[in-house]
Amino acid sequence: MSSGSEYATSVGGVSEPKPIDMHVHIVGNGSGNTGCWLRISPCRRPMAGLMLRHVGLPSAALKGDLDRLYVEKLLELVRGSSLGAVVILAQEQVHDDRGTALPNVGSFYVPNEYVLTLARRHPEFLPAVSIHPARPDALEELERCLAEGAVMMKCLPNCQNINCSDRRYTRFWERMAEAQLPLLAHTGGEHTLPVVRAEYSDPRTLTLPLECGVKVIAAHCGTKSGLTDPEYFGVFVEMTKRFPQLYGDNSAFTVPIRGRHVRECASDPLAQRIVHGSDFPVPVYGYFPWVRGFVDWKDFRRCERQPNVLERDYQLKRAMGFPPETFTRIRRLLRLPTSGRAPA
Repeated sequence: MSSGSEYATSVGGVSEPKPIDMHVHIVGNGSGNTGCWLRISPCRRPMAGLMLRHVGLPSAALKGDLDRLYVEKLLELVRGSSLGAVVILAQEQVHDDRGTALPNVGSFYVPNEYVLTLARRHPEFLPAVSIHPARPDALEELERCLAEGAVMMKCLPNCQNINCSDRRYTRFWERMAEAQLPLLAHTGGEHTLPVVRAEYSDPRTLTLPLECGVKVIAAHCGTKSGLTDPEYFGVFVEMTKRFPQLYGDNSAFTVPIRGRHVRECASDPLAQRIVHGSDFPVPVYGYFPWVRGFVDWKDFRRCERQPNVLERDYQLKRAMGFPPETFTRIRRLLRLPTSGRAPA
């Protein structure tokens, strides 16, 4: 396959844009002086080890040179895939409602400066920053990140204690809309990270940024993660009818519960609002789409033989029926450079 640094391929003499995975997590433990930290509770340590092994890293990396190993592995996977680029996500700390960071809450932190630096070094990476809008310096940090090339903003309202419809954040969302910086916000249940405010899993908490004109991507389309989670998929679908700038992503749709609504998301009219994301390093399994009848046996076996998990996720999503536009639509939403290293 072509190098991930090439953003387009030629088909019949016509340049075709390559797919972009817009939901890829960066994780680090600070071993490379990156400012990252990782705090995994004993009950979540087996899952963390499984995720690392699934992407081709040893579990021992959790306490070793994780910063370097993780980035090297991710670059290897992108360059060996059909993807033109991946959007790498910063991870903000948890803050209280007054904007004070809560040092003993949350399981990992990835500074904005780290993902911005990685993107400057590697054209395969597009940087998504993470800013709690209650921070006293939220607008200043937003301006700094815009100046340094941020293509998106990411938050997990239920895990980071962000009520996105709090009117105090109006100016923050307005500035994002002015700058055409899209928001990727987690919706639906969450069991990989500790949840602080479960009610903020509801996509309706994204109403204010949408009213302010922000292009919003509801990660996971409001789907359940666990059996006992509330189901917000129907809420998400109804909101797409009200807000033309609301989208959803298909991240983690190969895991058992989140992937229940594949047929609706891959069919019009909703398919026109879906973008592609893997949720890397969340494991990618073809078994569950096959059991549900979303892929046939031949495609299941073909994808399962693919050792590159980013490519496997991409190929499974194609086999599950997502239209080709799903994998390039994000280009219209990201705040990409107008010249230089922007994906073609």
